[in-house]
Amino acid sequence: MRWSHAALNCGDLDTTEKFYTTWFGARRVNEFDLGDLRIVFLRLGDAYLELFGQARPPAGETPGGDGHPVAGTVRHIAFQTDDLDGFLRRIEGQAEITLGPLDFSAHIHGWRSVWLRDPDGVIVEVSEGYRDRA
Repeated sequence: MRWSHAALNCGDLDTTEKFYTTWFGARRVNEFDLGDLRIVFLRLGDAYLELFGQARPPAGETPGGDGHPVAGTVRHIAFQTDDLDGFLRRIEGQAEITLGPLDFSAHIHGWRSVWLRDPDGVIVEVSEGYRDRA
């Protein structure tokens, strides 16, 4: 068994696709037009993001910080980088940072994370230095 994908509902599929291809290096590997619904698959490494177009706007409050704390919802999705400061310089002014960057070196030396909001309000964590325990 291996991880396959996360599926995101998008208010504007093209804007969301551009966000993940520009800032995270994902690339489009498939697209389906089902008449009133368009689906795009983006690939990054061995995992995919499946983007669903023409989604309804979210009801209620948009999550902030490190994501939505309600059971049964996804808190956030996450990516890893070798250069968090470089990522932050590239994305400056292009996305809303909702939390951080925070330093977790007390737990794992060199582990830092920042959280930002994608065009549809999904919270995205970007971290540097996370390692599994030996």
